[in-house]
Amino acid sequence: MKVSGPKPLDEIEREIAANTRAYVVGPYLQKRGAAPDSNQRSFAARLDEAVGLAAAIDLTVVESVQVLLTALRPATYLGKGKVDELAARIEAEEIGLVVMDCALSPVQQRNLEKAFGCKVIDRTGLILEIFGRRARTKEGTLQVELAHLNYQKSRLVRSWTHLERQRGGFGFLGGPGETQIEADRRVIQERMGKIERDLEQVKRTRSLHRASRKRVPYPIVALVGYTNAGKSTLFNRLTSAEVLAQDMLFATLDPTARAIKLPHGARIMLSDTVGFISDLPTQLVAAFRATLEDAIEADVLLHVRDVSHEDTQAQAADVQAILRDLGINPDDGQRVVEVWNKADLLDADERARQLEVAAHRPEGARPVLVSALTGEGMDRLTAAIETRIAQRRPVYDLALEAGDGKSLAWLHANGEILAREDDPEGGLKLTVRLPPEREGAFTARFPEARRQR
Repeated sequence: MKVSGPKPLDEIEREIAANTRAYVVGPYLQKRGAAPDSNQRSFAARLDEAVGLAAAIDLTVVESVQVLLTALRPATYLGKGKVDELAARIEAEEIGLVVMDCALSPVQQRNLEKAFGCKVIDRTGLILEIFGRRARTKEGTLQVELAHLNYQKSRLVRSWTHLERQRGGFGFLGGPGETQIEADRRVIQERMGKIERDLEQVKRTRSLHRASRKRVPYPIVALVGYTNAGKSTLFNRLTSAEVLAQDMLFATLDPTARAIKLPHGARIMLSDTVGFISDLPTQLVAAFRATLEDAIEADVLLHVRDVSHEDTQAQAADVQAILRDLGINPDDGQRVVEVWNKADLLDADERARQLEVAAHRPEGARPVLVSALTGEGMDRLTAAIETRIAQRRPVYDLALEAGDGKSLAWLHANGEILAREDDPEGGLKLTVRLPPEREGAFTARFPEARRQR
């Protein structure tokens, strides 16, 4: 008889989540004259996204409900009548976890846990849980733990610790565990200090890797976009890689990079980054800034949008806002290419409309309609990437004598030959585009070449 070994922790967490009956509550403020809400989505779309986030960690969502508020209550966020109504439904359905699609204060969270008789997490806690599941690299796990500890400092004392797993770590569904329950803020602060020192070491290592890449400097092209817009599928299509790509929010977290060759011979480094989301917790924006360094330093950014989604405009606005926070101008058509993905999900009329909209954009900032799943539009996309890269590259005119095959071979290996004209005596007139790092060697080898303006 075969004896199986202990189950991996990830598998145990998935089983716990799958057996956790969850209730998703979307409490949305609708009072006129209230502070403007930067989230442009409908309440129904926001609730659907919250359900999708819960599904991303395998929770069994029994029901989701909108709660429209005219004011926020300091003690429980919701009004007393609504709290009592939800508590009765939660008890009847034997719910083990309530997900609140908002940011709760520690007091509000504890009061709701007492009222509902089960564990309560807010949007920040849910996203941190997802990030904790998805992180695989050392840097990713450290950043998640740091963000979690910073969030959890004021949430150490829980009313429902008897429902929690008796283990350490930083999962929310299983609870803080013995170590965190007993720890005080001083111990947590010491742990945060150690993580910050470890992260500094990881960042130094990343800087060395980045410096080594600059010695063989391929242009960096980074994929950015709303979570589940199809970035990883597009990355796989362009690189023939096998990065996890699923119809799931935050299917991938850690950045991935591959060197690829474009049709006209230029080599680039393509980088896939974590997806963005509306109301991204501020702790995570700060914690994952290092993860987004490839995007910050990229020569070209591909802003991948799911044009089949009803909230594609609102999703684009969220991504653009985060790019601005990172110091990137999303309207810079020379650097940013909008990639309208999932064209395969559009009907004929909607496809024609999207193409018409794209055609009316300025030529230098025209979106590219593609389907990463079927491969439609990949030639247009690679051409758009080459155009952006070429804008930063010098172009020279030069002449080669007849039989100078060695120089011609060097030009093919180190640049792009854009035009070639044979003269009657066997010589060649060439127009050549070069990567900036090859310009010095080129001018030393061909001092008579003339640079185009």
